[in-house]
Amino acid sequence: MKIHPDMGISLPDGTRLSARVWLPDGADSEPVPAILEYLPYRKSDGTAARDHGMHLHFARHGYACVRVDRRGCGDSEGLFDDEYSEEELQDGVDIIKWIAAQPWCTGRVGIQGISWGGFNGVQIAARAPDALKAVITIGTTADRYHNDIHYKGGIQLSENIGWAATVSSWFSMPPDPEIRPNWRELWLDRLENAPFLASRWCHHADRDAYWKHGSICEDYGAIKAPVLVMGGLHDGYRNAMAMMVDGITSPVKGITGPWSHKYPNITTIGPAIDYLGEALRWWDHWLKDEPTDVDNDPAYRAYIMDSIAPDADLDFRPGRWIEMSGTPTSVCDVLAFPLGNGVLGQKEAFQARIEPDLSCGRATGEFFTSGFGPGEKPDNQLRDDAVSLCYDSAPTDATLDLVGAARVSLHIASDKPHAQIAVRLCDVRPDGTSALISMGLLNLRHRDGFETKSDLMPGEVYPITVDLDQMAYNLPAGHRLRVAISSSYWPFCWPERDAATLTITEGNLRLPVLKEGGTPCSFDPPLDMEARRYRQLSEPSALREWREDPETGHMILEVYGSPGKKEDLENGLITDYAVREIWSIKKNDPTSAEVKISWARSLGRGDWSVSSNIVTRMRGSHDHFEIWQHTQVFEGKEKVFERTESETVPR
Repeated sequence: MKIHPDMGISLPDGTRLSARVWLPDGADSEPVPAILEYLPYRKSDGTAARDHGMHLHFARHGYACVRVDRRGCGDSEGLFDDEYSEEELQDGVDIIKWIAAQPWCTGRVGIQGISWGGFNGVQIAARAPDALKAVITIGTTADRYHNDIHYKGGIQLSENIGWAATVSSWFSMPPDPEIRPNWRELWLDRLENAPFLASRWCHHADRDAYWKHGSICEDYGAIKAPVLVMGGLHDGYRNAMAMMVDGITSPVKGITGPWSHKYPNITTIGPAIDYLGEALRWWDHWLKDEPTDVDNDPAYRAYIMDSIAPDADLDFRPGRWIEMSGTPTSVCDVLAFPLGNGVLGQKEAFQARIEPDLSCGRATGEFFTSGFGPGEKPDNQLRDDAVSLCYDSAPTDATLDLVGAARVSLHIASDKPHAQIAVRLCDVRPDGTSALISMGLLNLRHRDGFETKSDLMPGEVYPITVDLDQMAYNLPAGHRLRVAISSSYWPFCWPERDAATLTITEGNLRLPVLKEGGTPCSFDPPLDMEARRYRQLSEPSALREWREDPETGHMILEVYGSPGKKEDLENGLITDYAVREIWSIKKNDPTSAEVKISWARSLGRGDWSVSSNIVTRMRGSHDHFEIWQHTQVFEGKEKVFERTESETVPR
C-alpha cells in the first residue's frame, strides 16, 4: 500500500485539512470503500501509535483509511473554536463528500472513533451525508449534557475543569514543520485565538441549546446509517450503548464490555476482544455488501462482571459474555426494594438524616480509566459508606444478574435551598468489603428536569428520582446489596455552595434483573497489530496520594502522571508531557474546594523544539466559580506567547 502522511482536503471555505491516508495498491484503478477517523488529537504524534496498526490492518483488507486532523489542530489549517461545534460537524460532512468523490473510493464511506472521534461520528451521522454508509462509535454519548465529562445529574463534574486544562495543553503544540512549512504562523494564530473553554463550559450549567446541539437523543431518527456502539463498564461512558440501541431507528447493535476508555482490543482492563475482526465484519457487510451476517447479530451483548474484592489497580475482570434480543429495558425483570430504617427490602416508617461530610468520594476513582496512573478504579467503598446514609438488604437467597440501570426514588427535604445527592449501589461481600456496582448524581434544584432549576424550600419534602448508570454485574447468593446516599461526592464532582443536611422519609430501589441468566456468547481475543517503532528516552512516572494538611485542615489529593519522553523512529518527533493535579477541600466547608492543574508539554526533532506550560485553577466560592488560567509557550528557550485569563462565573 501507499501511506500518505499529508494528503490535503480542501474545504469549501478554502481551509486545508491534513489527512494521513493508507491507500491499498491498485485503488486508483479498482476503487475501494473508505474508513474515516476524524479528531483533534494530532495524527503526527498524538494518536500515531494507535492509528498505525489499526489502519494498516483495515487497509490490508481492502479499505482506504483516512485519519484527519480537525480544523485548527495538528497539521490542519484554521482555528479551533469548541468541541463538536457547528463548524466541526459541517467540516465532517464536507470531508465525507470529498472522500467519496476521490478516484480511489467507491463512494461508500464509514466513520469510526472513540471518545471525541466517537462523539463526532454519530453527530455527523445525524446530518445523514449521502456517502456515509456505516458508523462505529466507542466510548461515546447520546446526550452531551447528562452523559458527558461536563455535568452529571445537573452537577458540574470536576472533570469539566480537568478536561478544559487537558484540551488547552493538547492544542498548544504546532503543526509538524516537515508537513507545514508555515507551521510557526499557523501556531501563533492558534494560540492567539484559543477559546477559554474552562469559562465557556462553566457558563452553561443547565441543559440549554448549547448542550442540545450535537446530542443525538434530540432526534435519533435523523441517523440513517447503521451504527455499532461499544463501550466499557469501567469507563465514564456506560450509558450510550443501551440508549442508542433503544433509540436509533436505523440498524444498530450494542456491545458493553468491562473495558477502560480505550479501543476494546487495547483496553487496560481485560478481557480484551478482537475489535479489528468485529469492525471488519461491520465494514464488509455495510460497505462491501459481503454476507458477514452482522445484521443478524443480537441487538445487545454484555459482559456480566463477577463480584470480586475491590481493586483500584484492577487490570482484568472475570465474568461471562451474554447476548440479548433487546436492551436490558426489554429483557429484564424489575425487583422493588423499599427503604426502611437502615434496611433495604423492608418497608417501614422512618426518618433519617444525611449530615454533610465532604470526605465522601475518596474511594470513587477517576471518570476516565485509561491506565495513565495508579488508583484509577473504585476502591473499597467502606470509607465512603461510613460517612453516608446506608440501607442494607438481607443476604440474597439466589444469584442475581443485575443488568441495566437501577433507579432510586426518595422523599427528601433539605435545610438549604441548594443541595445535591450522590447515590451508590454497592455489593457488600461476605469478606466485609464493599464493591461499587453503579452510581448516580442529582442536583436537587434540577429535580423537575435539567433545562431549568429552582431552589428548594427548606424543610419541604420533595419526591425525587435518581437514575444510576448502566451495569452488568453478577451478585452471588449470600451477598448483600447496599444503597449508600451522601450529600456530596468530592472530588468526582463539585459540592454545592452550602453544607446541606438532608432528611429522607421514604424511598425505594428498582433493580433490573436478567431473566434466566441470558444466552452465552463469546468474542475472539485481540489480533496482534503491527507496532509503530518508538524509543523510550525517559521512564514513565505516576502518583496518586491523599494527605491532610494539619495547619489548614485541607484534605488534599495529588495526582501526577507522565509517560516519559519518547522518540518516534518513523518520523523523528520527540514528545514528552506531564500533568500534576492538586485537589483540596476542608471537611465541612464546601467553599474551600479548589484545584490546581499544571500541564507541561514538549515537541521536538533534532535542533528544533517547542514547549508549553499551562496552569489552570478553579475555586468554588459561595456565589461563583472562580477560574484562572496562565499559558506560557516557548520555541527553544525563547518565550513566544504568554496569556493570563480569568473569569468569575455565577453558580
